[in-house]
Amino acid sequence: MPIQIPADLPARAALESESIFVMTEDRATRQDIRPLEIAIVNLMPTKIATETQLLRLLGNTALQVNITLLRTAEHQSKNTPVQHLERFYKTFDEIRHRRFDGMIVTGAPVEHLPFEEVDYWEELLRIMAYANERAFSTLYICWAAQAALYHFYGIRKHALPQKLSGVYAHHSLVPSCPLFRGFDDEFLAPHSRNTEVRRIDVEGVENLRILAESDEAGLAVVESLDHSQVFMTGHLEYDRGTLDAEYRRDLGRGLNPEVPRHYYPDGNPENIPPMTWRAHAHLFYSNWLNYYVYQETPFDLRGDGALRGRE
Repeated sequence: MPIQIPADLPARAALESESIFVMTEDRATRQDIRPLEIAIVNLMPTKIATETQLLRLLGNTALQVNITLLRTAEHQSKNTPVQHLERFYKTFDEIRHRRFDGMIVTGAPVEHLPFEEVDYWEELLRIMAYANERAFSTLYICWAAQAALYHFYGIRKHALPQKLSGVYAHHSLVPSCPLFRGFDDEFLAPHSRNTEVRRIDVEGVENLRILAESDEAGLAVVESLDHSQVFMTGHLEYDRGTLDAEYRRDLGRGLNPEVPRHYYPDGNPENIPPMTWRAHAHLFYSNWLNYYVYQETPFDLRGDGALRGRE
C-alpha cells in the first residue's frame, strides 16, 4: 500500500524512481480506507534528505500512511528553503488539536549543547508531552532519543572521547519483541553521534527495557514497557552516502574527523560504501508501523479517551 504525500513534494520523484508506492492526496481521498496518520518532527538541518529517507521506509509496507511534516517554530532553518518549509511543513500550534497514530522525532546536530540551551527546547518539551497524550507510539531517533530519555526519565547523556561514526554490528536482547520480528541474529546499523546514553542508567528505570545493543556502539534500541515510546540511538534511515557526506563536511570544516568505521571498503574513503543495513531498516519500520501503531490504534482517532497504557 502507498504512502500519501503532496504531489509536489521533492521526495516524490526519488521514491517513485525506487518503485516505492506513493499516492497523491487527490487519489487518496477517493479511497474508502482509513490510513494511518503519522507525524514526523524533522529537526535535521538537511530536511529534504531526511524526509526522503524516512518516507522511503514508511512507504514500503502494506499500510496506507498519511504524513504530516512538522518543524519547530522557534528555530530558523539555514539549510532548507523557506518556500519548502512553508509549503510542506506545519508547526506544533497548527496541529496540536489533532491526534496521530504514530510520531517520529528525528535527531539534530546539537549534542554539544546542554538540552536546556537548545533554542527550541521548550517547544520540544511541549511536542513530547503532546506525543505522549495524542500518539499511540513515538519513535525518537539519536539526539531526540537522548532528549526524551532525559526529559521523561532523568537519564543524562555523556560526551564521548571522539565522535562515534560508522556502521556497527548489533544484536537483539529480546528476540521475541515484535520490533525485531524477522531480524537476523546480527544486524548492522549506522551511528553518528558525539554523546551516549549508558546501559547502567537505563537499567535503573523500571518502565524501560533495552531491546538491542552493539559491543562497539553501545545501546541501540530502548522502549517503554507499553511500547508508546521507542528510543533509537542510531540511524537505520541513513542512505548509503549519508556518513560519507558528514565525514567530508567535517573535513571541510577542519575538524579532522576519524574515518567512519566499518563503512568504506578497506577503510578507504575513496571507495564506495556498500549498503549493508537496508533490509533491516525496512523491516524495523514496517514492524513499528504494524505492531506498535496499526494494531494498537482505534479506527476513529477523534475520541477523547486516554491512550493505551496511559489511563
